[in-house]
Amino acid sequence: MKKTNASILIIDDQEDILFASKVYLKKYFENIYTLNNPKNIVELLAKNTIDVVLLDMNYRIGFEDGREGLYLLKEIKTLSPKTVVILMTAFGKVETAVEGLKSGAFDYILKPWENKKLLESVKQAVDKARKDQKKIKSPEIGDDFFVGNSEIIKKAYSLADKVAKTDANVLILGENGTGKFVLAHHIYSQSERKNQPFINVDLGALNSNIFESELFGYAKGAFTDAKTDTPGRFEMAQNGTIFLDEIGNVPLHLQSKLLQVIQTKTVTRLGETKPRPLNVRIITATNLNLKLEVVDKNFREDLYYRINTMEIVLPPLRERIEDKIPLAEYLLEKISEKYGRSQITFDKKVLEQIERHAWNGNIREMENKIERAVILCENNKITVSDLDLEQITEYENPDDIQLSSVEKATVEKALLKHNNNISKTAEELGLSRGSLYRRLEKYNISTN
Repeated sequence: MKKTNASILIIDDQEDILFASKVYLKKYFENIYTLNNPKNIVELLAKNTIDVVLLDMNYRIGFEDGREGLYLLKEIKTLSPKTVVILMTAFGKVETAVEGLKSGAFDYILKPWENKKLLESVKQAVDKARKDQKKIKSPEIGDDFFVGNSEIIKKAYSLADKVAKTDANVLILGENGTGKFVLAHHIYSQSERKNQPFINVDLGALNSNIFESELFGYAKGAFTDAKTDTPGRFEMAQNGTIFLDEIGNVPLHLQSKLLQVIQTKTVTRLGETKPRPLNVRIITATNLNLKLEVVDKNFREDLYYRINTMEIVLPPLRERIEDKIPLAEYLLEKISEKYGRSQITFDKKVLEQIERHAWNGNIREMENKIERAVILCENNKITVSDLDLEQITEYENPDDIQLSSVEKATVEKALLKHNNNISKTAEELGLSRGSLYRRLEKYNISTN
């Protein structure tokens, strides 16, 4: 029997599972890799082209909710979008399975499995990987995405295109769901480093106990589970780009360590004393106002200026009114293709509702709502009830609008009186500097 030319990676913390699945699948596929430590996923994917990953969902003793598997799924899809992922767990829950499938997993297998079921699922996953690879017209990830025609978003992407050709550090600001990762990858794909690694790190999901080992790496014996020398995310991004998402969530005591790496352009693994040189372009993002965090002593001012050579602000969807319907139609096309239902359209009343809706969760909220609607709709027509937006609109109370206008005028008048001096303006208004900064942001008042 001729083996299929495909590479399969099995990730599980049980050696007997790794051994049994490797021996069985080796009969049918050319290359079988195994990992008993999910921390090594980044290194292996950086060095090898993997078609299918069989990913266990639980690694920590006492935790059986599958959350770690969902986090690793996101990591794999970011590092290697063409790789197809099959989730494995002995603790099957419908909610976790659905969440995994919505997050990009291809299939879900309960342990212990039947060999025929396992083989069939892997074969189908390999077929999907082959089809996906044929669809990709460019080796660049994420080159097919919606930008929009509103001036505010075009300005942001124009700035991104200009800074992409440099090695300047970029700070991307924007609410959750505005597309910060997409913009970061666009900058990378337009840069001179586009053929080098792009490493994404969600700092908001990174436990402070493993912050240093994950980012900076560690030497064998540095701590109890350090069984081999392991590079961190910064080393994985060597000669390429590292994207540090949710940087505003890094605790103060760890910010100094991050600052040192950025300043010195070196990294020292845990358990070592000799620094290793780094050649890495750094892009960061947050949904927080870092200026206010600096004022409130929650974020180091020196780190803020190190990461903020160029600042790009992504607007919320409520400020991109003319982009709402085109974006919804773009997402509908992509999601319909995913589910094999290419004939689905929006009812006219749905389009009216999409335009009026606040979309406080921005693009992510819209994508989730449309995916739900695609699943529920009948006769290839998405109705108002399918989209489920009845309860939230973007209209404000007229009294609130009037009060906001008065407050904005008061702040502007005080700034003018004191020649944009923040301290004197705050003192006259009876506000702290942080409170004044919040109002400047709220009303989009410039002090330049």
